[in-house]
Amino acid sequence: MKIIHFCLSCFYIDNYRYQENELVREHVAAGHDVLVVASTETYVDNMSLGYVQAGEYMGSDGAKVIRLPYTGPFPFFIKKKLRMHTGVADILRKFSPEVIVFHGLCGWELRSVAKYKRDNPHIRLYVDSHEDANNSATGTLSKILHRFYYRPIIRSALSSMDKVLCISLETIDFCRKQYGIDPEQMEFFPLGGYIADDEAYQANRTQGRVAHAIEDGQTVFLQSGKFDSKKKLIESLTAFSATRSEDFRFLIVGRVHESIEAQVTQLSAADPRIRFLGWKTADELYVLLCAADVYIQPGSQSATMQMSLCARRPVIIADVPSHQPFVKGNGWKVSNQDQLTSAFKAIDRDPSVLGEMSQRSLEIASDLLDYRRMAKRLLV
Repeated sequence: MKIIHFCLSCFYIDNYRYQENELVREHVAAGHDVLVVASTETYVDNMSLGYVQAGEYMGSDGAKVIRLPYTGPFPFFIKKKLRMHTGVADILRKFSPEVIVFHGLCGWELRSVAKYKRDNPHIRLYVDSHEDANNSATGTLSKILHRFYYRPIIRSALSSMDKVLCISLETIDFCRKQYGIDPEQMEFFPLGGYIADDEAYQANRTQGRVAHAIEDGQTVFLQSGKFDSKKKLIESLTAFSATRSEDFRFLIVGRVHESIEAQVTQLSAADPRIRFLGWKTADELYVLLCAADVYIQPGSQSATMQMSLCARRPVIIADVPSHQPFVKGNGWKVSNQDQLTSAFKAIDRDPSVLGEMSQRSLEIASDLLDYRRMAKRLLV
């Protein structure tokens, strides 16, 4: 089949494992003719979001990528919010897709793909949404954009969409309230991950534990991300240090913001069981997740949580609505420091509970998060 992934309302980053990358990769692997049409927004030097030149090239996920510049008679900081691009209609006409996946509800070119769908009603048009009350319509300008710009665009295109695919329960609620989308037109379509078979999983686990000198019988906790106060790394380290098991280890993977760097350094220096590993690629992080025993995420949300379930990890994560489908007998939901500390202490008392929880995480991931299955869903 001929499939276009539009990443004009979001960034598209080569050599990463975000949802957009994974779905493109799975469609290419299945033998489909795949095209990615993206904005110029991406990561620059793997450090922070920035912008690259417009152009065409073969992307790291195996599909041709066309990057389109923002257009319009406005300053750049306005153009990147309006998300208007020249050439979308021509690309659609020349490529003649059978399936369109438009990533992100909020962008002008949603009108272009909706018109193409109206002119070609036999094709499938899926639009995914990552928006929720935590990341969208939070500031004054953002509220104005969502209410008076994005909402009318979305409303005008709704009748052309086959489904609005929402990455979380909070996203479903936000789309209903903010854009007036009928719940029957939405579908839960979470961020997913790669699920290794038993042999590959065990190989990853062995590789990771050997590489980091983790001994048999040691229980490894892992927290990853770009750490600021919202990630609650300080709270995790404080709770971990309240345990005394010599067989416990805590691995920190990522980058620490200067606002909390001194506290993290102090807590790490006071407990030799804590190790900071720095930034890792997505593939390196996956191996580390397989090597660990518990994934920690008591603060703001991250796609690494889904990756951890795919790596069979029990979890200690924030008690928020979006996490409800993912914690069912495979870990702890926590909403304050006492609950976080209690979760660590429960494992300290009986680490054997993690074996059954690991199997349960695998079952949840297989049911909800397998990108191979999710990519096939987009073809019907």
